[in-house]
Parts: sequence; structure tokens; C-alpha cells
Amino acid sequence: MNTGPFILLHPDDNVLVCRQHAFRGQSITLDGDIVVLPDEITVGHKIARRDLKAGEKIIKYGAPIGSMKTDAARGAHIHMHNMQSDYIKSHTREVTGHGH
Repeated sequence: MNTGPFILLHPDDNVLVCRQHAFRGQSITLDGDIVVLPDEITVGHKIARRDLKAGEKIIKYGAPIGSMKTDAARGAHIHMHNMQSDYIKSHTREVTGHGH
């Protein structure tokens, strides 16, 4: 799906990826509806394809990449201010102080 400056990487994704700089207040067509972007979005960043709730898994490339920390409206910027990376959290070593 081509939604102007955003691209859907997989049909199951609940986020779209920015492929061309988008501006706050810019209107885009998202799944047939007009959405006004509440934030400026830079290339490589994500927006919500639909409303997302705190705790909900973020799906990109058809696979979970993290979880929402807060609710986000459709078209909102999805990044580290409102999501957490489950991958990083689950693959980080904790220092125990025992020479590990």
C-alpha cells in the first residue's frame, strides 16, 4: 500500500514506515481515510496505522518489534517516547557483579 510518504511493509503491520519526510499538519490517505499528521515524521520512523493501546504489540515486517507504553491515535508517531523494544529488553544481559 502506498500512502504518500509512508509505506506498509507487510499486510499484518499496524504501523507504516516513513519513506519521505512528512510534516505536522500534513494530510495523508490511510486505509481510505484522510488523516492529519499530529507530528513531523522523518524517514525510517513509524506511524500508527490504526489506534493503538498501551501494552499492544507493534507489528512491523509482519512480526512483533515492541509494545506500546501509552495509547496512540491513528497517524501518531511511534518511537521510543511511546513504545518499548521487546527485542532489546529480552536480549540485554544484566550485570550481576559476579564477574559475568
